[in-house]
Amino acid sequence: MKIFSLQPLLQAAILAIVFSATGRAEDSVPAAFSKQELDAKIGYCKTCHGLSGQGFRGASPMPRLAGQQPEYLENQLKAFIERRRTNPVMFNVAHVLSPSMVTALAAHFKDLNPKPLGGAPRDLAPAGKKIYDEGLPDANVPPCASCHGPEAKGEGAFPRLAGQLHDYLSRKLANWSKERGQDPAKPDTSAIMEPIAHGLTEQQMAAVAAYLSDLE
Repeated sequence: MKIFSLQPLLQAAILAIVFSATGRAEDSVPAAFSKQELDAKIGYCKTCHGLSGQGFRGASPMPRLAGQQPEYLENQLKAFIERRRTNPVMFNVAHVLSPSMVTALAAHFKDLNPKPLGGAPRDLAPAGKKIYDEGLPDANVPPCASCHGPEAKGEGAFPRLAGQLHDYLSRKLANWSKERGQDPAKPDTSAIMEPIAHGLTEQQMAAVAAYLSDLE
């Protein structure tokens, strides 16, 4: 049996969390905006991500934000601002947000809990559950549950995956190295996922995504 080598991954996770905690401490400042301004930003987010933050399928799948870990959402908005994560639309959206607004938006979406949109091929879900729970020893892919939790609800810097749009998840996994970790001088938790994403075939990505998309 092949044994997973998790030490480099855990070291990267610890480093990322230290960076994240430092950033959050620096951002602990009083909110410099009104309730009306916050509501306007929330409304703007919902034009793409759904009225309840449940995600949306249009020209391309927009991810679910509802129930997401606040620390993860804050980290990703900062990654867009600092161009550590590529997305032209989100760069324009995120770079005008103050640190306190970022924190407030993350807190808002954490408390939303709509039903998943679903729609994934159900026949793929059993294989996806097996990968999520057990990993792929032959490909040195650890169980997804080891970081994202047995119910896929995440913790801290590790995101919630339960209920995420399956087509969005598949695309992100397939394009991981092209979109995440674009500034090696500022490491984050994306470094953990890079070898894992590379270890999955497209069919395996689709299976994991299908399993996760219906979880509440």
